Amino acid sequence: MANAKNMNVVVSIVQEKLRDDDKIAIVLSALGGITDALLEAATLASVGDILYKQKLIAIEQRHLTTVRELIPLDKQSSVLSMVKKRCNEIEDTCNGVFLLKELSARTKDSVASYGELLSSQIFAAKLKSLGIDNTWQDARELIETNSNFGNANVDFASTNKNIADFIATVQDPVVIIPGFTGKDKNGDTTTLGRGGSDYTAAIVGSAVNASVVEIWTDVSGMMTADPRLVSNAKIIQEISYQEAMELSHFGAKVIYPPTIQPLMNKGIPVVIKNTFASSDAGTWIRNDIARNVNAIRGISSINNLSLISLEGSGMVGIPGFSKRLFEALSNEKINVILITQSSSEHSICVGIEEANADRAKAVIDEAFAYEIEIKKVEPLVVEKGLAIVALVGDSMKNHPGISGKMFGALGRNGVNVRAIAQGSSERNISAVIALADVKKAINVLHEEFFETTYKQVNLFISGTGNVGSKLLAQLQQQQKHLLEHLRLQVRIAAVGNSRKMLFNDEGVDLSRWDELLSGAEAMDMNEFIKTIQKKNLRNSVFVDVTANDAIATTYPEYLQKSISVVACNKIACSSSYEYYKKLKDLAREFNALFLFETNVGAGLPVIGTLNDLLRSGDKVNRIEAVLSGTLNFVFNNYTGEKSFAKIVRQAQDEGYTEPDPRLDLSGMDVMRKIMILARESGEKLEMEDISNESFMPASCMEGDVENFYREMEQNEDHFLKLVTEAKKAGMKLKFVAKFVDGKASVGLQHIDPQSDFYHLYGKDNAVLFYTNRYTEQPLVIKGAGAGAEVTASGVFADIIRAAG
Repeated sequence: MANAKNMNVVVSIVQEKLRDDDKIAIVLSALGGITDALLEAATLASVGDILYKQKLIAIEQRHLTTVRELIPLDKQSSVLSMVKKRCNEIEDTCNGVFLLKELSARTKDSVASYGELLSSQIFAAKLKSLGIDNTWQDARELIETNSNFGNANVDFASTNKNIADFIATVQDPVVIIPGFTGKDKNGDTTTLGRGGSDYTAAIVGSAVNASVVEIWTDVSGMMTADPRLVSNAKIIQEISYQEAMELSHFGAKVIYPPTIQPLMNKGIPVVIKNTFASSDAGTWIRNDIARNVNAIRGISSINNLSLISLEGSGMVGIPGFSKRLFEALSNEKINVILITQSSSEHSICVGIEEANADRAKAVIDEAFAYEIEIKKVEPLVVEKGLAIVALVGDSMKNHPGISGKMFGALGRNGVNVRAIAQGSSERNISAVIALADVKKAINVLHEEFFETTYKQVNLFISGTGNVGSKLLAQLQQQQKHLLEHLRLQVRIAAVGNSRKMLFNDEGVDLSRWDELLSGAEAMDMNEFIKTIQKKNLRNSVFVDVTANDAIATTYPEYLQKSISVVACNKIACSSSYEYYKKLKDLAREFNALFLFETNVGAGLPVIGTLNDLLRSGDKVNRIEAVLSGTLNFVFNNYTGEKSFAKIVRQAQDEGYTEPDPRLDLSGMDVMRKIMILARESGEKLEMEDISNESFMPASCMEGDVENFYREMEQNEDHFLKLVTEAKKAGMKLKFVAKFVDGKASVGLQHIDPQSDFYHLYGKDNAVLFYTNRYTEQPLVIKGAGAGAEVTASGVFADIIRAAG
């Protein structure tokens, strides 16, 4: 209840409730932020900072303003006087703190309690101004606690009697009680800790055997995950007491564990409702809930965790080590969140709040000082910057494979698990991970267990040239289809080229990516990589649509972070065998995919087919292939009517060549492709191992690209002779690559009409696999092997594979 407007909303809810119920009890919290403001004022006073007076004035003014806005003018006087009286009491206490320069836990509780006292009395006055009779009762007269200031324990026997006796005497239809507060045996004010007002409501509901306890908050119930982290989190319609306690323990702030306990003992249902959307069904917490089809009810987390590990060979078989460890932590009032111990008894690992880590190390090292000195036990190991992610669900024990699914999903996204704990009830599986991975982990798990709509894939695309621009156009065109038919939401999280780089976590607008990129920041490859790693998005794929050497050397940076790599760029796979193998090994080690189908045959399924053959146990004996769409286009179109140079220029203009056409004409591109196929077949092959019978005059390959074209014009007779001789023999010219018995070669050959290569037209490629299964008649893959559109479609297909 932040202000008078929100209080009026609560009044409407109360009026609605009174139509159905004879008597209701209302427990109210303080106005939003008031408890923190009160404690801040007291803290300022304790260090002698006179600014505490300004804080108190602001607190008083806020309550006076609320009264004036909420209550009719003719009924304000007594309420304003009450506010002034309460604020004077706060000021007197803070003045004493200022003089003594001391703020005890007892005084803190006394000051903090005034937020609820003020808000509940103002609300009671508002109801009376509307003619709604009510009785306001100070919670300190009802709730008896111990003197554990800040988090007092309730004496339920005395408290239940006090509340039952009080309620029995009330005639009014509404009872109003301030939340959060109680009184110990000495008569001192105590507070009930975080979520204390909800806890007060549960205590009252339990004491009077209420039919239901409603918790009204600013959300429409408990959710399958934190909506601040997961945009598609869903409301949980109903949940058991035990599941709710597990989720609330692991960071679901909608309800706190103590609230549930007294109601669970009596089977009193709890419903969490949204104050500002009262028609929403909310979340029901009770025992008689429908069986959950999904074994998981929700996902939650605890941040800022430290793992402390006690290790040593001297612990094995010796009783008492665990007792001493937990005793040392208990004496320092350090709460243990998670425990795991190796079966060898060589180590005990405990999760605690990071704020307590240094203190824990000091007391445990002291407790085991003798064992550390004689080397039986190592000094306590402390790891910081961690968090716990937990899956919660009563039905998990009846569903095998939940753990495997959980850790598989985390592993595929590069989330390293430091420790694991699971209760014997199998209601909870907890994993300790790096704090930096929490958002990604929760999204990954939510997608795995709750998303029936779509899976989100985040692409980081490098290269916006001929193929890159076609790929972006295809992605834009197919977005709706992917969502509807493959349940994939493909999001372009970054686009970069040699000049600029553009990032957008919500996805780059593909209808105007070129405009947005032109206005983006300058490209810095190191920064591009660091930003991708820092964003740490789930289901990430780096897509290289360039022919850039430097970019090809960056693939390990992605694979080591479990970011899959899709490469149109042939440089990586055709560089040294050592680097090629390193990339394959990294992909395997870090559960990422390294896909490069378009390295051979553009959009043709050449590498995929080869891999399928090998995975199914076949063995490749020979490969023969026409692998250059450029050379095939050139020799299919060169008749002598136009010069050879002009046909090559046409191929470049139509997008069939590499950015540097000399790579195609020299046979270098074909060498790369046959080497990639040989490597994928299991052969350790380097470029120098491949024989190249080049048909190009040496002078054509000297100088720059323009010199290349000039020299081809000068050598037109050479090219015309090649074609004429083939034609006289009834043959066609094809640049053929072969891999036989571990040896590879490329060169221009005469092809007779019976060959599978004879009827290759335009920019077609063909690959013939001779294997143990395909001996006499090879497995033939044939089709367009060049062109921006088909190459982009091949990259697109690899992206879909990586997303799967």
